[in-house]
Order: sequence, then C-alpha cells, then structure tokens
Amino acid sequence: MSTHQAVHVESAGAALKLVDVETDAPPRDHVRLAVSACGICGTDRAFVGGAFPDMSWPLTPGHEIAGTIAELGPGVDNYAVGDRVAVGWFGGHCGKCVPCRGGDFIHCENMQVPSWQYPGGYAESVTVPANALARIPDALSLAEAAPMGCAGVTTYHALRETRAVPGDRVAILGVGGLGHLGVQFAHAMGFETVAIARGADKAEAARALGAHHYIDSTAGEVSRALRGLGGVSVVLGTVGNAKAMAETVDGLLPRGELITIAVSAEPLPISPMQLITRGLSVTGHASGTARDIEETMRFAVQSGVRTRIEQRPLDQAAEAYTAMEQGRARYRMVLTV
Repeated sequence: MSTHQAVHVESAGAALKLVDVETDAPPRDHVRLAVSACGICGTDRAFVGGAFPDMSWPLTPGHEIAGTIAELGPGVDNYAVGDRVAVGWFGGHCGKCVPCRGGDFIHCENMQVPSWQYPGGYAESVTVPANALARIPDALSLAEAAPMGCAGVTTYHALRETRAVPGDRVAILGVGGLGHLGVQFAHAMGFETVAIARGADKAEAARALGAHHYIDSTAGEVSRALRGLGGVSVVLGTVGNAKAMAETVDGLLPRGELITIAVSAEPLPISPMQLITRGLSVTGHASGTARDIEETMRFAVQSGVRTRIEQRPLDQAAEAYTAMEQGRARYRMVLTV
C-alpha cells in the first residue's frame, strides 16, 4: 500500500501535524492530484477550530489547491495524467439538486468543499471530483495559481457581478489576502480604485497594487472620506468585520452596492433607512465555480494581476498557518510540495 504525507488536525483547535496516510485510487468521476501548492486561507481557521457543521476528524485543511493529475478514476475522459489543474472552495457539485438543475452550481445543496467533505490540500496528494477542476494557464506557476481558486475567484467574480462599469469609483475594504487581489482586479477592470485599511503605513503598498486613493480607517470616519472623493458605486468588503463594512455604507452613491465576501458571524449594523433613502443593496457573494476560476486565471494572465505569496514547504505548515493567523502573511502563505 502506497502512502503520502498530509497535515492532520486531530480535533477542533488541535495542532497541525504532518503524518503518513494511505494513498487510495480515485473512485468513479474523481481524479487524484499530485499537489504542488496549496494556499492558506483565513477560512482555514474555521476548519481548524471546528466551526462548521458535520465535520469529521482528523481533518486535512486546504481549499486553494494546484497540482498535476496523477491518476484518473473510471468515467473521467476529459482530462489526462499530467494536466495542470486547480481546485478551490468549489470542490464539486452534485448536478442533481434544484440549484444545479438551474445551472447555479456554486449554490449546490450538496456542494463539496476540500477539507470539509473530503481531505484538503495541505498534503502531497488529494482526490477530488473531476467537475471541481480548473485548468491552469501556462503563464501561471502552480504556486501563483493556487490562491486563485479561492481568494482570486472570490474577488474577481464579485467585482464583475456588480453594476459598476469602467470609470466608476470602487472601494476595496481591506488590503490583505483577499483585498490585495481586489485592489489589483479593480484597477485592471478600469475602476477608479479606493483602498481602505487600518494605518497610514499601508498607503504606499496599496498604491503599488493599483489603488488611486487610500483611506486610513483609523484617521476618521470612512464614509465621510468616501464622500469626500465623490462617493463610490461599490464597496467590496474583504475583512471579516461587520462594523467596518457597515461604516462604509454612507459613502455609497445612490443605488450603490456593498458586496460582502469576508465571513463574520456578527450582524451588519445597518438600518433600513440607510438602504431605502438611496436605494442601496447589500449582497453576500460566494466564491466561484471551476469555470469561474479558469476565467479568473485567464484575466490575471491578460492583465498582470498576481497573488503576492510567501512560499513554505509542507513540513512547515504549522508555522505558515500561524503566520496567517497572526496577520503576518504578505499577502498569502502558500505551502509547496
């Protein structure tokens, strides 16, 4: 029986440990990947902490996976061994539920997420449904491609689903693992881009990423600063802080949109009056399908958008995870095999 190395979390809140596990052949309609890279996402904290329902232990985290196909399961005829592919938060859909029958795969009632419904990518090998695969363009390295499966597609797809058009003013709340990509994508899409973050020291980095304006959220009222720029059509909330997201609402133009992509269990402190008087909308945006990931990577190649990554070998997964947890990553930790 062959084996591979994978990170295990034995129970909620336990330490990350590298162990040997059995390598099984992929079942029907699945493939086995030789993992080359896996991004460490902020949502991994919720998995390690046991915050999602119906979790099983031990758990292998990781839903920003890039690698090559090592083995095909029965029924898979549209991929070949050696193909370079990525798998993100969208880890497969059932094709049978009502959302799937309507083509809304990202809201599949039985959607599978790596590390939740099956072992994730902090490993040398991972087996995934074939319908979760996104082909990686040759111009992207595997380490660059890995975060595109979650951080990349979430920011890109959220922005292109808004009503904003090139030339409109768009604000990105947060310049971290998600936000640094949001700023780049917004600039590349032709938006007048506003970056919002804590501290004047982040201004230079935000402008280097493509921001035309920078707002230090600690220096005054954020919505007033946005109005001082003329207001914004869209705010993309990339930090999991409900209060910070709500504080941008009064800076939206009429019919403006607050798009929330960062997870927070706290309610948004926004009144109906704020929404009604200017026809505002607040939308929660999930990640994106395998096809959306492919389109994200194609646009990144075309526009020059890249994830800023810090690479660590798999045996340093615990240290890399801690760097993410403590906010020391600039901007995405990526485990490499």
